[in-house]
Amino acid sequence: MFVAPINTESLLAEAQAATLYLNLIEQINKDFNLANEGIDFPLSISPEELKIQLHEKIYRMIQYKFAEYLNLLYIIDVSEPEIKKLDGSDLVILAEQVSFLILKREWQKVWFRKNFK
Repeated sequence: MFVAPINTESLLAEAQAATLYLNLIEQINKDFNLANEGIDFPLSISPEELKIQLHEKIYRMIQYKFAEYLNLLYIIDVSEPEIKKLDGSDLVILAEQVSFLILKREWQKVWFRKNFK
């Protein structure tokens, strides 16, 4: 049964432990490219660097490309009720929370593909 991780660090640790970290990076790259938001995380990127770069990308999208940001959330299929629960008063914190929701949804896709194919 899929159990959603509680934070980014545990998610990335779980992905590495399950040897699915590379699949997670590939899924993130694929969905960002589907949304025409060219991002190409190298497969050699460290979990900490992935977290930082994803956070920065989401922060910039919220600030400067809001329509594209909403499209990205739609393409990745991030839970709308979870997004609505977030407090948008601090953009840095909001971007961090949204980054986690994106990682969580991408991890869910990778996990299900691995366990139910």
